[in-house]
Amino acid sequence: MNAHASTARTERSQPIHIGDHLRDWRQRRRMSQLDLAGDAEISARHLSFVETGRAVPSREMVLKLAERLDVPLRERNVLLVAAGYAPAFPQRSLEDPALKSARQAIDLVLRAHEPNPALAVDRHWNLVSANRMVAPLLDGIPQRLLGQPFNVLRLAFHPEALAPRTVNLAEWCGHLLERLHRQCEATADPELIKLYNDLKSYPIPARSGPLSSDNVAIPFKLRHEGEILSFFSTTMVFGTPVDITLSELALETLFPADERTAERLKQMAAGMT
Repeated sequence: MNAHASTARTERSQPIHIGDHLRDWRQRRRMSQLDLAGDAEISARHLSFVETGRAVPSREMVLKLAERLDVPLRERNVLLVAAGYAPAFPQRSLEDPALKSARQAIDLVLRAHEPNPALAVDRHWNLVSANRMVAPLLDGIPQRLLGQPFNVLRLAFHPEALAPRTVNLAEWCGHLLERLHRQCEATADPELIKLYNDLKSYPIPARSGPLSSDNVAIPFKLRHEGEILSFFSTTMVFGTPVDITLSELALETLFPADERTAERLKQMAAGMT
């Protein structure tokens, strides 16, 4: 399924009962009724009855099918409501006392990653939090583009933000688009699909050719104060969340890809103390 197909799905009338939702997710995952029924340990006949509205699944069955289909927690609540049950997964603010330990863990990871940049983003790539090494990399960007919460991907593509500073713009933005496309495929989130289409409209050059065999990952090369800083990135997520906010949070951490970048980051950090 490509992004256009995903967009078409969001533009059509929304499913009206649990069977419509399940069929939609099953087809999105490219699974047959027989495949899903086998994974969920039910008969294909019973699953067919559920999808056509001739049978109503139990709450436990809805959750089991959603798990087998790897449905995001937010959408699992939608399935439950469509089947006539109460939502199972809460969505709290990160400031909620119940998420205090999670918030502390996020802050700990961000601080511990210094002198390297790290940030936390929500499901739509809006900035949630960042360590102090991120701000220097954004110096000179118009303040109107940094309103809270600003979108990290839009900043990467915007011609008045990071795009003109990114040395390998075609490769880096191509990587970001591919990653966002996979998220659109996995979640069918209308906001992500809109973001994907918006980013594709930016004037990003085409890739000139394959990466050098010397690279082990696509680097992010950024011009900063007359130097070129080179990073590779990793992503961290909460492993077993049952809260929607935590399930949709990602920590993006940048590591120096060469000794010169590592030394420059140490100097920048020292200048902040």
